[in-house]
Amino acid sequence: MSLDPSYTQYPHRGEGYDHDLYEWSNIHAREPVRWPGDKSVAVSVMVNLGYFPITPEDKPFRAPGHMVTPYPDYRHYTVRDYGNRVAVFRILDAFAGPGITASFAINAAVAERYPELIEAVKAGGHEIVAHSTDMNGTIASSICEEEERALIADALSRLEMAAGVKPSGWHSIARSQSFRTLDILKEHGLSWCADWVNDELPYRFSNGLVALPSSVDLSDQQIVAAQQHSAEAWAQMMRDAFDWLAQEAAEQSSARVLPMQLTPYIMGQPFRIEALEELLGDLAGRTEAWFATGSQIVGAWEQQQ
Repeated sequence: MSLDPSYTQYPHRGEGYDHDLYEWSNIHAREPVRWPGDKSVAVSVMVNLGYFPITPEDKPFRAPGHMVTPYPDYRHYTVRDYGNRVAVFRILDAFAGPGITASFAINAAVAERYPELIEAVKAGGHEIVAHSTDMNGTIASSICEEEERALIADALSRLEMAAGVKPSGWHSIARSQSFRTLDILKEHGLSWCADWVNDELPYRFSNGLVALPSSVDLSDQQIVAAQQHSAEAWAQMMRDAFDWLAQEAAEQSSARVLPMQLTPYIMGQPFRIEALEELLGDLAGRTEAWFATGSQIVGAWEQQQ
């Protein structure tokens, strides 16, 4: 039985993936990129500050890390609250020692409920990134356009009102978007998003928005919470990734980005924070490392395009 020729015909097939959201390219085929001070590895630290309503919503999907047992789920709820009232200040102290600046992806609800925390983030010179309304504010193509537009507009306006800062970047819950999200973010004047995990350098979407590299495999949610590795094991994976990227950058004469995803209620625990402090001190001392906020990395990359 022969196969109908139409089975192999697909109108959107081309080099790379089957969409026109960006122009596909191999990283080694692009023009070389260097970071300020001739650094070769930009360490992009993203701290996720989420407000978890005690009753989760499953439309369009339940956010990872949300409440799981019959409600009220005080066990999980209070651990996440611990992240915003205790653990995150340890992480801020860990940044202050080596003078590291990071990006903080913040729910609008966090900015409204924890003003002291927002002031501490700003005082440390860190960047505030929009991170939806709260952890029920997930996005997928199963929600209608009006609902998505209202969600993004609400998140941005409330965050700016509460934090006194107009964000340049967006980080979706679970890095999830719809087919409309990039255009809606662009319409609101945002410059970049950190949801896509397919590169180790920024790249530009077709609508002009920039993708800041993110990571699933190296996040503390994945390594420590999901896979149950120790904080020390996670830190060693980060060192291994840095070493490999630094070597690759030297061989190819072009820089790289190492994303570091942190969750306060995970990495800010008293039995894990030392591993983070030692990792930050180690990487900050590397001659190849440039710790920078998302907007600093995107800005440095854009100047070379």
